[in-house]
Order: sequence, then structure tokens, then C-alpha cells
Amino acid sequence: MTVTASCHCGNVRLSFPAMPDEAMSCNCSHCSKKGFLLAFFPADQVTIEAGTDKVSTYTFNKHVIQHRFCPTCGVQVYAEGKMPDGSATTAINLRCAEEVDLSALNIREVDGRSF
Repeated sequence: MTVTASCHCGNVRLSFPAMPDEAMSCNCSHCSKKGFLLAFFPADQVTIEAGTDKVSTYTFNKHVIQHRFCPTCGVQVYAEGKMPDGSATTAINLRCAEEVDLSALNIREVDGRSF
């Protein structure tokens, strides 16, 4: 089952291979203010369907994660970075995926404020 996610106005859209059963909720200043529920996929498993030419990028702290957001509606659909082993990863904001039943997810709390 392919799952899709998009920003509010639809300018940025992506798809990923499967519905995750877990999401990460981080308490860092960025994630907590935006209310993210994130799932991580190897970058080569995520297809950006539209908007690569439109997204804006925000970085903070160590500037190792590129937070991609739509400059029209402001919604951040995904972020790009590297896993601890160096492999490319895409973090998807599951609140942007209409097919995801957020109440069915196991939520893993992460203490990002301590990083």
C-alpha cells in the first residue's frame, strides 16, 4: 500500500511505501511547536511527487536536518537528513498523510530538548 502526504495547498506532495505502526513525538523546540508526528524511511523509499522546485528549507541547531516546507501554506511535509550510520533518511510528518489513522500509531516519545 502506497501512502501519500501533502501540504495544505497541495503544492508539495510525496509518497512512501507503507503505513508505519510507530511515530516519533519529539519535545525539541521545533517539533513541539509544530506538533509533528514523524516516521522515518530510507530516502530511496520516498518519492517526492511534486514541489521539489517549490520547497523552502529551514535548519537550526547543528544544521544537519533540512526541514522542507511549502512557502505558500507553510506546512512542513518532510525533512531530510542522515541516520547515525550515515544512510540518507526522510522524516515524514504523518499529520500530512490523510490515510494515516493517528490514533492507531504507537507513539515513541523522544527527549530532543536534551540533544
